[in-house]
Amino acid sequence: MVKNMLKKYREKLLLSKSELARKAGVSVLTVDRVERGGKCRMETKRKILIALGLSLDEKSKVFANEEE
Repeated sequence: MVKNMLKKYREKLLLSKSELARKAGVSVLTVDRVERGGKCRMETKRKILIALGLSLDEKSKVFANEEE
């Protein structure tokens, strides 16, 4: 499993998992899995970044240590 900063970034924005999931159009289970370092598709990462108000160029703020 690969660590990421999704949980910290989400909490910094005061978003719950369900709020982020709704904004991103993914399930709460998906958000939970990604926060725990589980794998997800590139499309899911894109949806999460956009829901957080980030551009795709800012992906390193959330998915910093992941190999693409």
